[in-house]
Parts: sequence; C-alpha cells; structure tokens
Amino acid sequence: MKLTILGYGAWGLCQAWLFANNFDEICVWGRNVQKINEFNNSKQFNSTYSIKFPDNINFTSNINKAILDSNYIILCVASSGIREVLNNLKLNANQILINASKGLEFPSLKTISQVIEEIFPKQRYAILSGPTLSSEILDGKPTAACIACKNINLANDLQKIFNVPSKFRLYASNDTIGVELGGSLKNVIAIASGFANAMNLGENAKGSLITRGIAEIVRVAKVYGANIQTLYGLSGLGDLIATASSPQSRNFKVGQMLGQGMKIDDILKTLGQVAEGVKTSKAICEIGKKYNIQTPISNAIYEAIYTDISPIDVLNKLMNRKLKDENEL
Repeated sequence: MKLTILGYGAWGLCQAWLFANNFDEICVWGRNVQKINEFNNSKQFNSTYSIKFPDNINFTSNINKAILDSNYIILCVASSGIREVLNNLKLNANQILINASKGLEFPSLKTISQVIEEIFPKQRYAILSGPTLSSEILDGKPTAACIACKNINLANDLQKIFNVPSKFRLYASNDTIGVELGGSLKNVIAIASGFANAMNLGENAKGSLITRGIAEIVRVAKVYGANIQTLYGLSGLGDLIATASSPQSRNFKVGQMLGQGMKIDDILKTLGQVAEGVKTSKAICEIGKKYNIQTPISNAIYEAIYTDISPIDVLNKLMNRKLKDENEL
C-alpha cells in the first residue's frame, strides 16, 4: 500500500514518520524544490530531532507523481492553500482523501470537507483529528485521535490501517463535520489560553477559559450540523486541552506573544509557521454575525490580533460582559 502526504510541515512530516511501518511506501509532497531535495538527500527530520526517515519514505515536488498509485492521500497543508492543492489533483475513484488540516476556508467560511465535496463530489474522504502535538509524538509519547467518515464501515477500516500500536490509538466516528470543527475551532481558544498565560492570570482563569471556550465551539459547530457529543470527544475537548495547555502549540505561542504586546506581523515572522487560529478567529467572528451567535472569546482574540487594543483592555472586555446563565446558548 502507498500513502501520500501533501505538505511537509511539522504535522505532515510527523505522520510520515509515525505511519512508516503501516505502509510499503510513503511519499511526501511539497512545493519547495530545494527543501524537497534536502529531505531526499539527508533523510533527516530537522535540526531539532535526531530522527531519520526510513527508506520507504521519499519526497517530491511533483504533485501528480506524489499521488500516482497512492491508496490514501492525507491533506496536511494550510487551510488557505487547500483549494489550490485540490484543484491540482487528478484522483481516481479508488483513492481516499484524508484531511488532517485544522482550519476553515476564508472568506467562504467552508470547512475543508465542504471544499472537498465541492471539488470532488463523488470522492470518498475522511477527517483525522485529535490531540496530536507533533513534538510529543516524535518523542515517542502516546496519544489518541479520531478518524471520521460518513460511512462508518470505511471509518472502521481506516481506524485499523492508521492505528499504531502503543503510539497512536484511533477511534472511529461518522460525524465528519463535528470531528473537523473540533480541531479547527479550538485553535482560537488556544490563542486565548496563551494570551492569558502571558498575562500571568493563573490556573483558575485557564480553567474558566477552556470551559467557556468549549461552550463557544459548541455554539458554532451546531450551525454546521455537528453532533454535540463529538465536541466533547478527542477532536474537540481532547485537542482543546492539549493545545490550550502546551507551549509547544503554535497557537498557544501566538497567544503568548499577543499577551506580551507584540503585533501579529512580528509574531508570524518570529514563529515562521502557520498558526491556523489567526485566520480562524476572523472566520468565527463572521459566523457569529451571520447566525447571531455569541462568540466573545473569538471576538476578543480577533481584536487582539487585528486592532491596537491593549492586553488589559481585552481582558476587561471579556470579564465585564453582561452576566448570563451558564447553560444559555
């Protein structure tokens, strides 16, 4: 069997390494020819990890070569580039797409699965999401995630194929939209958590933020028809706890730097990587306006990112909102 991974960011490379023993061949695609050549020559993950890629993993900048004879194709590129990548794919009916990217398309406000259905209406696809901090997986630490398909039988098949004993435990679901949105929407709450951490607001504030964050995620996900129970699973609450608690999370790092008063352009230059929560905050604010949903945390992070509001003013706006019932949606 052959697996293709589209995208060589940290999560894409991590998956190539993680699934190496599950497939005969793994091909990783990326646009940067120089970087691709470096990977092929060195077989080295990066300077941070002394990890060598096994011989069955190769790299290419030719997308059609990458997917040739591939059984499974994992999308692991930034949400802003998903449509372009999909438009360049020439798939056959037997190939299965798996989205592992965690974001929303802007300004369409579509999930990645909705974009897939628009471009490939007859293609089978799945969503892979959960608490998957790459650095911990590469250190050999275990985690669990969820793989979702509308056809639960296909989800069960993929569960077996991508499960890695003692390292990567997979659960199956047929709620593709819920699994996908859990992974996408939590990024904004992770930014907020990093923001609170930088301001030294304490563990009580973090616990409050995560709890109210999942409530906000549920409100937005309901609009898309998600099963609410899914949002309290691995791809929702599980992923939220991991990314909202860990300095290893890119979105958490963005929040920390925002809380220190840095501007977003400088933050992204310092980070050197895509943090999906930045654009997702804008998308959630638009969803809130469109469907008359309260999204106070996302609104606050949007202001912190795109305006000159001070960190203390962001905090005061959140803490001094109109009082409400906890279960009020």
